[in-house]
Amino acid sequence: MGIDTSDDAAVYKINNDLAIIQTLDFFTPIVDDPYLFGQIAATNSLSDIYAMGGSPILALNIVCFPTCLDFKILGDILKGGADKVREAGATIVGGHTIDDKEPKYGLSVTGLVHPDKVLKNSNAKPGDILILTKPLGTGIINTAIKGEIAEKSQIEMAVRSMTTLNKYAYEVALDFNINACTDITGFGLMGHALEMAEGSKVSIVIERDKIKYFDGVDDLAKMGIIPAGTYKNKEYLEGKYDFNNLEDYMLDILMDPQTSGGLLYSISEKEGNKFIYKLKENGIEANIIGYVQEKGEKYLYIK
Repeated sequence: MGIDTSDDAAVYKINNDLAIIQTLDFFTPIVDDPYLFGQIAATNSLSDIYAMGGSPILALNIVCFPTCLDFKILGDILKGGADKVREAGATIVGGHTIDDKEPKYGLSVTGLVHPDKVLKNSNAKPGDILILTKPLGTGIINTAIKGEIAEKSQIEMAVRSMTTLNKYAYEVALDFNINACTDITGFGLMGHALEMAEGSKVSIVIERDKIKYFDGVDDLAKMGIIPAGTYKNKEYLEGKYDFNNLEDYMLDILMDPQTSGGLLYSISEKEGNKFIYKLKENGIEANIIGYVQEKGEKYLYIK
């Protein structure tokens, strides 16, 4: 599997029983605490492995760091990343560091999966329901943090979500017949849903009233506290969705670039009702947010 359907990672089949998953991600700090930044970046990098239905085994650090800064900061970043990789059951086996003006951190991650159990983003089927495993709004809250207007409770909620591995949703999903999956990151819910719809040649319906977002995110969006990536996502998606007179602030939330967001599963309604119960039973903030239908005039509809 390569880049044809914008899947979350590459998959290389070794034999009939084993395939490897390969992915890479890194970014600049979004919180002041270097340890938390390391945790968030690592959690985000590991997410692609879970989105493909696999389990991570190895990780390489990717580090850009200014030599003028205290190297204790770098140590804290790496410790945060190492702790999350350890929680995932994987091992850091090295990495590469360069001198750069702005800190950047992330991981290249290798995972394993059975070739018959790879989860693609391009196999959603009409009649499926869509389940999202984390609330939306991390991009908006991160923007508010930079502007020093985010409330402490919002920061805590966002950090808790961004440092929660998608491992736990993945482990529940192993007992179910998932048709398609992707993780929600920089393209926002709408952007990643579009990739799923286009790859599957279906239309996806997002139900506005079923969308869960962090407390106060709607107020921030109404104030215009949204990341620059939201505008880029809107531009990319122009003409590809019917938003049905949706309020501007709500559209911004749906377009909000997520950091270390949840997994979006497409699953039959019969299986999905059991799946959502099991997710919630395991403490995962999952919700049914829409459904899949035969391809219509648009790939995406909001109702």
